[in-house]
Amino acid sequence: MADPKTPNSGTEQAAPFKMPDPAEFGRSMSGIAERSQRIVGEWLKRQAEGGPAKPDPLNIGQAFMEMTARLMADPAKMMQAQLGFWQDYMSLWQSTARRMMGMEAPSVIDADPKDRRFKDDAWKDNEVFDFIKQSYLLSARYVQKVVTEVDGLEPATAQKVDFYARQFIDAMSPSNFLLTNPEVLRKTAETGGENLIKGLNNLLSDLERGKGNLRISMTDMEAFKLGENVAVTPGKVVYQNDLMQLIQYTPTTDKVLKRPLLIVPPWINKFYILDLRPRNSFVKWATSQGHTVFIVSWVNPDEKLAEKNFEDYMKEGILDALSAIEAATGETAVNAIGYCLGGTLLSSTLSWMAANGDDRIKSATFFVTLMDFRESGELNVFIDEEQIKMLEEKMSKRGYLEGNEMATTFNMLRANDLIWSFVVNNYLLGNDPFPFDLLYWNSDSTRMPARMHSFYLRNMYQENRLSTPGGISLAGVPIDLGRVKVPAYFISTREDHIAPWRATYRGTHLLGGKNRFVLAASGHIAGVVNPPDGGKYSHWINEALPAEPEEWFQGATEIAGSWWPDWQRWVSALDKRQVKARVPGDGKLVPIEDAPGAYVKVLLN
Repeated sequence: MADPKTPNSGTEQAAPFKMPDPAEFGRSMSGIAERSQRIVGEWLKRQAEGGPAKPDPLNIGQAFMEMTARLMADPAKMMQAQLGFWQDYMSLWQSTARRMMGMEAPSVIDADPKDRRFKDDAWKDNEVFDFIKQSYLLSARYVQKVVTEVDGLEPATAQKVDFYARQFIDAMSPSNFLLTNPEVLRKTAETGGENLIKGLNNLLSDLERGKGNLRISMTDMEAFKLGENVAVTPGKVVYQNDLMQLIQYTPTTDKVLKRPLLIVPPWINKFYILDLRPRNSFVKWATSQGHTVFIVSWVNPDEKLAEKNFEDYMKEGILDALSAIEAATGETAVNAIGYCLGGTLLSSTLSWMAANGDDRIKSATFFVTLMDFRESGELNVFIDEEQIKMLEEKMSKRGYLEGNEMATTFNMLRANDLIWSFVVNNYLLGNDPFPFDLLYWNSDSTRMPARMHSFYLRNMYQENRLSTPGGISLAGVPIDLGRVKVPAYFISTREDHIAPWRATYRGTHLLGGKNRFVLAASGHIAGVVNPPDGGKYSHWINEALPAEPEEWFQGATEIAGSWWPDWQRWVSALDKRQVKARVPGDGKLVPIEDAPGAYVKVLLN
């Protein structure tokens, strides 16, 4: 059956084409031309100031040249792959021909049911669009098969070839183009092309926002305001220095656990991922469970902080926070949480503290944290010597890594969800971005101090020195994670593209204490921010910690719902003592301002 909703789909009458108003169309195009000229001028000026660009800064060409040489050395294998591809293509032609003659015919290849690019009914019901979709899927499978089965490539080269081949495949999806997307064609007919004019204006707005670089709007940035409808858990900033503000949250129970809870988020992103809305705020939930919650809000650094290093984040971050918590509560025993890079810092700091006889942190929880970077996932594609040097050259001029550059890297790890879906929605369909708190946070990028970022990339990702005793030193102390004897809780997520769970699992065998590993469903953010009331994602537990992560998973039991209650049982069992609830300002620290504080409100623009 043809799809009656799709223009020119069989014998059904197509939707009437609405004609645009000539005067309005002329005004729109005049405005677009003026904005385009200004954007191009700004871009050219910036290029001149930045000097000549390197022709292939990511070394993609070299990787594909090496792959091509390997393919040419084994022509029989290439011919076999091509033959299989053409056989599948002939089957598709035959299947499509049968459908066009009104007969039933099975699909040659089906899209993944989770693939939202092909959710429109026309991709299945209309013979032409079904052929376009299946043709694309066959081509994508062929390309992936060829690049992943090349023999003799270095692992890093093979990973780069595979990653950028998938970037190309995703970019060439028929859903990304006007003439091959049935939903876009239908809306163009219904609106007389107004969606395309609106989409072009959206594109220009994103270029203007990025000063000539494309910064795709993922959400309505005007719909959210920190402290009003996100990051609203009541609290006070009770301490601050050059690198961070420390927030103490207002208690919601009469009694609280004796040990305060310190949360150390990554400084790649802002802390309020753990305090988005009341319904999904880990901070609010932890407060309701009887914790005196403190969280570090890192500064969004500029060129004045270019020389801040990893050890400065230890000293002015975690160590200063511990001293401030003692002043605020009188307690020297603290439970600590580190999220992603914050967890890497926490593990390093614990080793430094152990070497110095400092035992103020009594338990450690690691949210999706890498300590062994051997299998650190697709971020390795961006971390070879040439690319690090290129980043260091950029950072030496500015004093920091621009937040937008880091955000683009992370978005490429899930290009269909975080790039191309918005290209279709914003630029082809001409829709305004939907207000979504998680995407607002994701778009609120932060900078990275030059010296710190270079240290982190080289010592962690490139050389994996943290996992080797004495591989790095902080404040004159060689770091050995085996010194860390405090109980540790690891939460990782099964679909994590940033900190793959098999790699984070290795941390349980690096720390020297009694450790617990829990695996949650979903990814780096959604698997962590999974409140019990939602019950959206399950988790797996296994009391044993065998050497290999796959062996751990085979022996694990899946539990429905959030992992948060499991963590609460674990951390509260370590010390059940309770005291009267502590209100910010009751101790020796005078509150500076209301949460979420000033540091988190500093935007890139």
